[in-house]
Amino acid sequence: MPEKVTVSLIKADVGSIAGHSRPHPRMMEVASEMLGKAVRDGLLNDYYVTRCGDDMQLLMTHRKGENNREVHELAWNAFMAAANEAKKMHLYAAGQDLLSDAFSGNVRGQGPGAAEMEFEERPTEPMLVFMADKCGPSAYSLPISKIFMDPFTTTGLVIDPRAHLGYDIEIVDVVDHKKVLMSSPAELYDILALLGDTTRYAVKRVIHRSVGIAAVVSTEKLNILAGKYVGKDDPVMLVRCQSGLPAVGEVLQPFAFPQLVAGWMRGSHYGAWYPCAVDQSDPTYHDGPPRVCSLGIQITNGKIQGCEAPGSKPGDHKPIDYFAGREWDIVRNKAMEISIYMRGHGPFMPGIVSPEELEYTTRPDILKKLEPRMQPL
Repeated sequence: MPEKVTVSLIKADVGSIAGHSRPHPRMMEVASEMLGKAVRDGLLNDYYVTRCGDDMQLLMTHRKGENNREVHELAWNAFMAAANEAKKMHLYAAGQDLLSDAFSGNVRGQGPGAAEMEFEERPTEPMLVFMADKCGPSAYSLPISKIFMDPFTTTGLVIDPRAHLGYDIEIVDVVDHKKVLMSSPAELYDILALLGDTTRYAVKRVIHRSVGIAAVVSTEKLNILAGKYVGKDDPVMLVRCQSGLPAVGEVLQPFAFPQLVAGWMRGSHYGAWYPCAVDQSDPTYHDGPPRVCSLGIQITNGKIQGCEAPGSKPGDHKPIDYFAGREWDIVRNKAMEISIYMRGHGPFMPGIVSPEELEYTTRPDILKKLEPRMQPL
């Protein structure tokens, strides 16, 4: 029986330059050094350190399975080392997403977001890595719905006998910490009835009935974990492609629609998702707008393969940066037009999220102060 490979994508905001912009190169360097040592020690097969906006991203392959203590502790220690570098430089929000001082066995519940999948490699294993900045865990729900349930996006659902089998969708209630597994297309309308409420429900996993795991999303909600606002959730997603699963182009197509996502400035505004290259993911307008990046890789014998030269060292990868192309300019222009329009609302809805979703607000204090002055109509 072929040995399974695990792909782990773990992210955290542990400090950045000039507000919520980008981590310092030294922060990424120290994290890369620690992951490189883990390859030499045999814990990891391979790794790649990158970023989206101010979030550091640790992409790792190994044979340890999901939620492995050693792998999660490695990620935690890498983020701690990067946060210490940020503190030395007095960078903004150093250690922001690390909600405790000590590792407790799994990064989930401690601040960082994690998307992991374990599977047997197919003869060819294309994968897309999605990284978002300034938005919440339900941001991928609309694209996932189109990718895995909409035949007008993914023609393979109709014409590919393997894709025609459908998918099981694991949906989580991010508030009450519950989950449900639902079947598509049989329960399509029920699935959409849940996912349409982006304040509460989000997709965690998509499972093909023959191929197995197809996609996984980080769904950790930081303000609930911390009990207060400490930053946006900035979810990540892994998607396997081709050979019975959606084609790369079908996975990317939904991002041509600049959907409104909650987050942006202070975690309190709606903005249009802006697909961009990694090196263009700095938040340059009103701490945003919300960004999404997509990197294309192959998983080859348990390791990461990009466009690097044969024989390159672990960690020295050059993935395809799918949103870097000029063909996405029209989407970016539309996203900016929408975001500028939304900002025109100022502190009025729908420019800001509902009172229940505001991640920090003076409203309770104001209402308490005004209570003695409130008169019946």
